[in-house]
Amino acid sequence: MRIGQVSFRLAGSDGVSLETAKQTRILAELGFSSCYFAGELDPPNAAESQLKANITGSRLVPEAHFTHPEVVWITNHAFGTTVRHPGFDQRLQALSLVIEKALLDFIKDFRIDVLVAQNILAIPLNLALSSAFFEVIRKTGIPAIAHHHDFYWEREKYRTNCVDGLLQQLFPPDLPNLRHMVINSMAQQKLLQMGFESVVLPNVLDFNTPSPGVDNYNRDLREEIGLNEDDLFFLQPTRVVPRKGIELAVELVSKLGDPRIKLIISHSAEYNTIDYLEDLCALAARAHVPLVYLPARFKPVRGTGPHGEKIYSLWDAYLFSDFVTYPSLYEGFGNALLEAVYFKKPFLVNRYQVFEQDIEPTGIKAVKMDGEVTETVVNEVKSLLGDRNKQILYAEVNTRIAQEHFSFKTAAAKLERILNSF
Repeated sequence: MRIGQVSFRLAGSDGVSLETAKQTRILAELGFSSCYFAGELDPPNAAESQLKANITGSRLVPEAHFTHPEVVWITNHAFGTTVRHPGFDQRLQALSLVIEKALLDFIKDFRIDVLVAQNILAIPLNLALSSAFFEVIRKTGIPAIAHHHDFYWEREKYRTNCVDGLLQQLFPPDLPNLRHMVINSMAQQKLLQMGFESVVLPNVLDFNTPSPGVDNYNRDLREEIGLNEDDLFFLQPTRVVPRKGIELAVELVSKLGDPRIKLIISHSAEYNTIDYLEDLCALAARAHVPLVYLPARFKPVRGTGPHGEKIYSLWDAYLFSDFVTYPSLYEGFGNALLEAVYFKKPFLVNRYQVFEQDIEPTGIKAVKMDGEVTETVVNEVKSLLGDRNKQILYAEVNTRIAQEHFSFKTAAAKLERILNSF
């Protein structure tokens, strides 16, 4: 059986791309092959890593990306206004038809048996792609799975719009050949209220495979990124978007008052969040916090930069970090949290709603905060950093919990059950 994974982008280290890559590996172990269809893909010669997707083919369609000029025009005229532009419907339909044909060609050329919509029926980053996918599965009857990572109603920016009918029809659609997967129990409850049954497939990692260690490539990482021998590497392993609450990590480092701490951001700002990055840098400067923005040195896989400099993997960043900050205000689940557990690192987590409901009850050990860097939080971080035995205990407990609740084995059983339902 061939699975067609479809999304806006399936590249880099955003949550949707990472989870999709993991799914392809799990599906391969179950005997299913996968192909990609997206507006952005990783280079075909990218080095192998634990983040590498196990795919047999791919189709790059620029119109599927949310930054395509025509997609940007449609999005800008759909949201933030209640008045529909006279040319809106025509331009949306024209682009949808282009993508619909590309999807049909993809199904035919790669002999796809099941399509998987990775978040494109949950959030309207590209209305034309969502509409095209809906039309393809409606007209052909091909079995399809909608994997919903986060929904449009969870985002303030989509509340004012002139496309309410489309949102009701597509996000998500009600079709007999479509199954639904969500990444947390809150989303499952919301869909049930709307009349949709769904399976909760949380973010997962291969916790039965030991994490990679120090090797000849990465052993110089700390020196290469400017850390001294006694510096403490605080890793902020998220994209630079406001909902990640990175200002709270800056505040934490400021209140810790330890000049050895360097706060390093490993991921990039989005095309529309440069202002947030600038605000963070200004905040850090005022607070005398060494904030280092290094997305150019950390990628999903190792490589070489334009000037011959080493590019390290995200895994390398975790390996050499001393502490992980994860003060997100909102998350669909929490990839970085699982990655910190995988690398047995002590970490701080803001108790965002999904953490509180789905993760915390498992007994995960961490420094926890409730939206505020209190004196108690600061003291807990200091205590944990100074107690190696406590760090080891936390790591052992967290690994055992993750193997039970957030492993590939858990995901494999759920994916197989959904595919067998067809």
